[in-house]
Amino acid sequence: MRRRDFIAVLSVLAMAWPLAARAQQKAIPVVGFLSSESPAPLASLVEAFRRGLKETGDVEGRDVTIEYRWAEGRYDRLPALAGELTGREVAVIAATGGIGSALAAKAATTKIPIVFLSGADPVRFGVVASLNRPGGNVTGVSLFTNTLVAKRLELLHELVSSAAVIGMLVNPNYSDVEADTKDAEEAARSLGKQLFVVRAGSESDFDAAFATLVQQRIGALLVNSDPFFNIWRDRLAALAASAMIPAIYQWREYAAAGGLISYGTNRAESYRQAGIYTGRILKGAKPADLPILQPTKFELVINLKTAKALGLTVPASLLALADEVIE
Repeated sequence: MRRRDFIAVLSVLAMAWPLAARAQQKAIPVVGFLSSESPAPLASLVEAFRRGLKETGDVEGRDVTIEYRWAEGRYDRLPALAGELTGREVAVIAATGGIGSALAAKAATTKIPIVFLSGADPVRFGVVASLNRPGGNVTGVSLFTNTLVAKRLELLHELVSSAAVIGMLVNPNYSDVEADTKDAEEAARSLGKQLFVVRAGSESDFDAAFATLVQQRIGALLVNSDPFFNIWRDRLAALAASAMIPAIYQWREYAAAGGLISYGTNRAESYRQAGIYTGRILKGAKPADLPILQPTKFELVINLKTAKALGLTVPASLLALADEVIE
């Protein structure tokens, strides 16, 4: 072989080798992250999800790619966003931010594994067959925040016992609003209180809703568990403070934003668990074999600065129960 021909053959082989090597490399799996919320308020929780993935050996950008779809509080957008992810043929869908995401993902595919994260009862909504044996292609983490309505009203009663009428702020577009309202009405009756429900389905409804609460002389307020409200937690806490209405919420983030009191699960831990389940499925685990994870601890957070601004004295018994006191 002539020297010129030999060099040409080497050049062809040099060009072909990287292509062959890349062809032999395993494609990086893609996780679809579907949320009814918005990216900014959820940033710390997305990071917790990534930590869970990392615990299984999957680092975003190295071992796995994550494609994010945000409904921005518009629940009607979830089916189309879920359809985009299934069309992308992702390896797993992490359906977060409420039962609506789980329902949209389940309706979009019966083959792609789904890991949901929701406060509503997944069995009652037909997302899974049972908590221990979910069946099908769906598993996840159930926060059961919606079952804590009665407990939140009890805590609110202990803090503002003089409130004869308690307001409840709900989003009429939320899937579980009727069940939550019914639970709250029953809990209020058991405490000898009257419940007054106001509705806000968009951010533009908030001012009118709080004006109504003030007009009705509401003594305290229960802000319902709803992913849409989570997006606007700073605004809701500020409106309650401006109206001088003591309010209780489901997540610590509300109290950190100036809300009076919160009672619920640790969301960061739940997102981490969802990340772990997602990583396990990427490694071959089947959703049907992974029981629904449930919280074992609930957090009570009290903002003493807000209590002082409202002229409230927090009972020592309540302070003793608090997991965190913001001063």
